[in-house]
Amino acid sequence: MKLNGIRVLDLSRFLPGPHLAMMMSDHGADVIKVEDIIYGDPTRNIGPKEGGVSVYFRNTNRGKRSLAINLKNEEGRKIFIELAKTADVILETFRPGVVDRLGIGYSTIRTVAPQVVYCSISAFGQSGSYKDSPAHDLSVNALSGVLSMSKNEDGEPSIPCLPPSDLAGSLMALSGILMALFRRQETGKGDYLDMSMYDAVFSWTPHIIGKVFSEDKAPDPSTERTQGGSAFYGVYQTADKKWITLGGSEIKFVENFLIAMDRQDLISCGKLPPGCQQKPLKKYLKETFMTKTQKEWINWFQGKDICFAPVFNMKEAMDIPQLNDREMIIQDNDGNRQLGVPIKFEDEPASPSMHAPRLGENTADILREIGYNKNFVAEMEKEKIIVLG
Repeated sequence: MKLNGIRVLDLSRFLPGPHLAMMMSDHGADVIKVEDIIYGDPTRNIGPKEGGVSVYFRNTNRGKRSLAINLKNEEGRKIFIELAKTADVILETFRPGVVDRLGIGYSTIRTVAPQVVYCSISAFGQSGSYKDSPAHDLSVNALSGVLSMSKNEDGEPSIPCLPPSDLAGSLMALSGILMALFRRQETGKGDYLDMSMYDAVFSWTPHIIGKVFSEDKAPDPSTERTQGGSAFYGVYQTADKKWITLGGSEIKFVENFLIAMDRQDLISCGKLPPGCQQKPLKKYLKETFMTKTQKEWINWFQGKDICFAPVFNMKEAMDIPQLNDREMIIQDNDGNRQLGVPIKFEDEPASPSMHAPRLGENTADILREIGYNKNFVAEMEKEKIIVLG
């Protein structure tokens, strides 16, 4: 696999870091999840459980090994630094300054392990006016302007179901880590990656930033092409109180639909800019889609070259064949379902381990790998510096 031989020390929690590190594990990296000795990653206890394991935790931490260690203890820090000497990547998601106070920040690690690519993911980065502000995804989206572009029918900001700044930060951090590992092949040296979720999600706004740059004013979501301003890029209710979507505003799709409905007179409206100019067409579509049930519209759209999709709930979405066709639902030996691997190589495909580690499950093995004997391990456990799962 692509990342065989790469060792990652994953100090991260919740979603962005753990998901990134799991992607690396799926593709062969040895990911050691470094957890505190009492609770470990909070996601161990968030949401529904299956087979005694949180579904959330399993789907962000499978394939990793768990090292439970007290990094606030001097001996615990020494163990981590010894382990860092064997690592290629260190990933952390604490607030700025925490790893330095613990004595395991990049300035310390680079002196003993110059090969390490050290990545810090935080809400606002390691610099700037907001760097010390506590924030999760929602606050970051609010300050970046992204949340203002997701509004309900009453014009109120609406919380998106996916956390865009979490996921943007995760994906860009993975890209940065891989860039640094690629460069290390030439220099032999690692680097420090300061990844801000705020920077990441803001950089993902080229499709909605136009009016700010060109006219110095905030965009109105109701007139934006991808926010509801385009009649053929929107969500419509059906006769049975379900929903369907039109997801392509290119004129060929507009023409294909309106010709099939014998409403060529509305094609010119579909060619107008997004916004109030398309209200007559939106009104027609709203009334039209209320004349059939969702299932009837699914059947009607079959074979037509029009961007259309029904709005499925998560349970319904699990039943469509595409997920199985792409192996995006996989099962462990106990029949527990997990999310599949989205990064698909032809020659060296991922081979995810389906096991999610117990807290401290691999502590003893990891310490022996870096030279500590069983007596030392036993003493560290007795002193509550480590936990053996």
